[in-house]
Amino acid sequence: MIMEAITPEPTVGASYKYGWQQMKKYFLPLLLVMLVVILAEIPSSLAELDVSDDFDVEPFTIYHGIGVLYWFLILPVIQYGAHYVNLRAARNEEVEIKQMFMGFNKYLKVVLANLLMFFVVGLGLVILILPGIYVLCRLAFVPYLVMDQDLGPAAALEASWKMTKGYTFTVLGMGLLAFLILIVGLILVFVGVIFAAMWIFVSFAGLYHAITLNQGTTTQVETNNYS
Repeated sequence: MIMEAITPEPTVGASYKYGWQQMKKYFLPLLLVMLVVILAEIPSSLAELDVSDDFDVEPFTIYHGIGVLYWFLILPVIQYGAHYVNLRAARNEEVEIKQMFMGFNKYLKVVLANLLMFFVVGLGLVILILPGIYVLCRLAFVPYLVMDQDLGPAAALEASWKMTKGYTFTVLGMGLLAFLILIVGLILVFVGVIFAAMWIFVSFAGLYHAITLNQGTTTQVETNNYS
């Protein structure tokens, strides 16, 4: 197989252009990954629904308590795994659905990193909205760093903070464009949202990959060229 070095540019436009290219290239596995993520999010979504007045306070509390536990203890593992699969696609590496469950091999790191990130971003949002958004942008790469570089919770947050220095507005621009893409997806009915989410996931992974190469935080990856 031909080996090539993938060096996407760390900009908003280039990341989404590169993400579109990689989404088409790995369409079926990324589609299956996104469907698994959507299915995994259903239990936590159901827990947010209003409960009928026929229910007592006790079952209402238990119902939502289970939903919260699932949201913190199970869902992040699936989501982090999905980010990892998209990163492999961004690097032109072999992609398999089972890779999205590799987060269970790093269970404590994933759950604790997600909890720590939730606390830090939440604190920023409580203080003021803008600091929360800023912190969220600086910590955008935590899932990749946990899954890709096997960093612990605190180390992943610190590494993401360093990596995004000088790229805060790039990450923010990625998020704003992602919002617009999702709106278009909604206009195209539910199926459009799935494709929009696929594009966003792999584009963010592409940005992470581009910045790691640009900063020299990882060695340039030699990958298989799947044509």
